[in-house]
Amino acid sequence: MDNYFNYFTEIEEHFQRRRGSLLLLSTLDWALIETWREAGIPLEAVLRGIDAAFDKHDARKAGTRTRRVNGLAWCAQAVMQAVEELQEAAVGIATERAAGDAPPGFEAERIAAHLEICAREISIAALPGIAGETAATVAQRLTELAASARAASPNLEELDRTLTVLEEKLLTTLLATAAEAEMVELKEIAARELAPYRSRMQAAQIRQVEQQFLHKRMMEKRGLPRLSLFYMSQS
Repeated sequence: MDNYFNYFTEIEEHFQRRRGSLLLLSTLDWALIETWREAGIPLEAVLRGIDAAFDKHDARKAGTRTRRVNGLAWCAQAVMQAVEELQEAAVGIATERAAGDAPPGFEAERIAAHLEICAREISIAALPGIAGETAATVAQRLTELAASARAASPNLEELDRTLTVLEEKLLTTLLATAAEAEMVELKEIAARELAPYRSRMQAAQIRQVEQQFLHKRMMEKRGLPRLSLFYMSQS
């Protein structure tokens, strides 16, 4: 659970510092970060990879004109290399926390509130047909999980796995009922944004980013919340 809250923001801020100017991350960039997080890539590896990519870029641009780095995907290869180096050095091995040993920011009441907010937002999205039925089921389950969290401190890893399953159920229904034109448009946008970085990413990684991009856009368009504890409000 280390760096759970800060994973996105630390990567974004570090990328901006190395780039030397403010550049808001694109939907594609956020999708890439999500694939790293879901793959369990340590924050340290991502930051090292960004540094390595920029160090190489800075050395190459000395005395020559080179294009400015305009996307996080440009660092993808270097990040994967950093992961391999950390694994070889046996660094960043995760250890499980006991269920009652919740880190700051994951108090039972805060978790319950997050689940209730998600349930409410899903309910008011008023999705039609089968999607609406699935949404109602997911919202009810979130309400039950909120009550359980208040009754006893939950195992965070188990709860987050459950939330991931619920979100995947909802997304599967959305994909199955989405209009063909919408799906084609989203895939075209993803392909266009990924085009400059395809040579720097492995095929499997490209597929993952495309899926995350589609996932994020589908949920956003319908006003649906992300359920993972990672998206829990810090306020």
